[in-house]
Amino acid sequence: MTARDAFLSAPTITENSVTIDHLNWLEDEAISILREVFGGFERPAILCSFGKDSLVVLHLAMKAAAPGKLPLPLVHVDTGHNFPEVISFRDQFVKKHGVPLVIGHLDDSIAKGTIRLAHPLESRNPHQTITLLETIEANRFDALVGGARRDEEKARAKERVFSHRDSFGQWQPRAQRPELWNLYNTRIAQGEHFRVFPISNWTELDVWNYIARENIELPSIYYTHQRQVIERAGLLVPVTDITPPRAGETVVTRDVRFRTVGDISCTCPVASTAANADDVIAETIAATASERGATRMDDRANDAAMERRKKEGYF
Repeated sequence: MTARDAFLSAPTITENSVTIDHLNWLEDEAISILREVFGGFERPAILCSFGKDSLVVLHLAMKAAAPGKLPLPLVHVDTGHNFPEVISFRDQFVKKHGVPLVIGHLDDSIAKGTIRLAHPLESRNPHQTITLLETIEANRFDALVGGARRDEEKARAKERVFSHRDSFGQWQPRAQRPELWNLYNTRIAQGEHFRVFPISNWTELDVWNYIARENIELPSIYYTHQRQVIERAGLLVPVTDITPPRAGETVVTRDVRFRTVGDISCTCPVASTAANADDVIAETIAATASERGATRMDDRANDAAMERRKKEGYF
């Protein structure tokens, strides 16, 4: 057989097989990172907003721990301004899987006086840092696994997989440790901790392809539903008690879904009729704006907001 004949008779590499191999590689990398967390830290936990990315990380963690049980608790920072569908999903998930859950309540921080709001309806998103750091200190966590990805925005693109935080919970982008050949320096001093991001190298499309492949259950607001919204500055602002219409604004009912889940005061849906993961994949391929840029009011307001908050101890 000639080289040409061998080439022509070789199995065809389809787009689907490339996607499967790519997802397998991403999954293997994430599982190896998670197992390093399981074995390398005394009190690790998973930061879980119960959004799509953290649920993918949780699914991967369960795979990494199999056939045993998940060896670390979940941590949810509850702003008190969460979408009801997400809180309902959280409670049902914890009950179904029997996983331990630690909740840091932002309202508790307000009651203690460590958080002071200028206005009752202001965005609580940037204030989560205080509650998170208080929860870390109270539970003495030394590693927190999160679902951040480098493709989300500029500050997260700078993040290492194992991101060192000092004794104040702060991130120093210029003092990050190198991770050559996927070798991670996990040494910490008293009071320090790590944030670990096993899906750093994933994209939004990778996440949705994996959700479709693994049939991962998500809160219902990730798929199309009808909701009252206001068109404001190019965004569809949901109409709630926390985000009421302003004078002169018109409330309309639209078919929408959420690309990301966060505090009600700063998270917007997008127009969509995508009813399942395959539909969302098609929309994601055609999307021209990032998920945070298209849906987060606070990120649009200030391009440097995320990096500043991360330096202060944010996710």
